[in-house]
Amino acid sequence: MSDATGGPQRPPLLVFTDLDGSLLDHHSYDWQPAAPWLERLAAAGVPVIPTTSKTRAELLALRRELALEHTPFIAENGAVIGLPPAWQHARLDRDPASPKGLVVKTPSLDVDFIRRRLDVVRERLGLRFRRMGEMTVEEVRELTALSAEGARQAMAREGSEPLVWEDDDTQLQRLRETLHSDGLQLTRGGRFWHVMGAVDKGHAVRWLLARFEALRGHRPPTLGLGDGPNDLTLLAATDMAVIIRADHGQPMSLTHARLYRTQAPGPQGWAEGLAHWWERQAPA
Repeated sequence: MSDATGGPQRPPLLVFTDLDGSLLDHHSYDWQPAAPWLERLAAAGVPVIPTTSKTRAELLALRRELALEHTPFIAENGAVIGLPPAWQHARLDRDPASPKGLVVKTPSLDVDFIRRRLDVVRERLGLRFRRMGEMTVEEVRELTALSAEGARQAMAREGSEPLVWEDDDTQLQRLRETLHSDGLQLTRGGRFWHVMGAVDKGHAVRWLLARFEALRGHRPPTLGLGDGPNDLTLLAATDMAVIIRADHGQPMSLTHARLYRTQAPGPQGWAEGLAHWWERQAPA
């Protein structure tokens, strides 16, 4: 199995990164402050693996823009995992319909089931929230500042359903407990709450690490970067962690032996955190 970026056979590091508010600016989605580090990592043969609440449809375009088409991705907070050919197992993953393309794993529950359960629970408990699947493209654009095409891509869910919460904390806890009894869970993102099966970013990271080790026979050090509560399981699953400064006001408590908190937000903070651990871990 060749390296996922076309570099050395044994990459010195695997980088798992959140996108919105981390590698991408929370408001403008700009990533240029991180561009020099992305180029440096590519030259060193270090796979950068997007680990995000975004959908597969959103990521396909972003992967081309960020030159990450040869690395895996984790979408919808762990509900969808994309494997490029270099990360596919010859017996378990090959798709005859797409021998040279992506193979997509969906460890979560189907989004149609999730939506039906949310509708039933909302009516039964008298909750106030709006699901992304019942919004118009224009409503999603207003909430996210995305283009019309970007909003349509964000709405192309496969294993999770975002919602805008419009009720109080007591009702939120009732929703959480009811979903749990259905095998569903509620995760806080930057703009939305996300409902999915019993998966999260940390589960998906560990799944990919197990796949990497099975294919290559070794496990390189790992670095995780994120800015929101839904990134905490990702950060807990990696050897080194970076919490990027954010203004969402949510607690970011994490017990981790190798944790760095940045001074800068967004892609500037991403570059700051990457530099911090690169100097201490990876070869120059």
